Amino acid sequence: MDHDKIEQAVKLFLEGIGEDTAREGLRDTPKRIAQMCEELFGGYQMDAAGHLSRVFHSDTGDMVVEKDITFYSVCEHHLLPFFGKVHIGYIPDGRVVGLSKLARTVETYARRAQIQEQLTSQIADALMKYLSPRGVMVMVEAEHMCMSMRGIKKPGAKTAVYAVRGVFEQDKTLQQMFMSLL
Repeated sequence: MDHDKIEQAVKLFLEGIGEDTAREGLRDTPKRIAQMCEELFGGYQMDAAGHLSRVFHSDTGDMVVEKDITFYSVCEHHLLPFFGKVHIGYIPDGRVVGLSKLARTVETYARRAQIQEQLTSQIADALMKYLSPRGVMVMVEAEHMCMSMRGIKKPGAKTAVYAVRGVFEQDKTLQQMFMSLL
């Protein structure tokens, strides 16, 4: 990440809204924002393959569900946060992954300028590609600050997006089972 560019941009932004960047409270703000960007947009330096490569043999073909994985992301349209929960279900095909790796996969894609629909698909596609399960279902529920604090101003409204892959695509019973576990 280019901290100098971020600091220059923040300074220009503050000047653009009429602020005095020499004011005590704002003097270090460009530097703080640049440091914050390391964390908020750190997903660009992450690779889901690394998280999902550590697998364990398993004879089970039963559904594995990890729910309520909290995430925070930034909307690429307004650069405002959206946040919520990710729920993941998959049917192993001889291999399972450590549960923390599912949360790390979520972080890989959430820590980027993003839209919820793309985030949901990226998680599902990564699991299919690197874990090779029989199927995956991902649900992402989120509140978008671009809808809560500006525009329509409807705080508390949540958006749900689903992605289904593999056996989940054809089997509505599996989809219903996943939803009932949530």
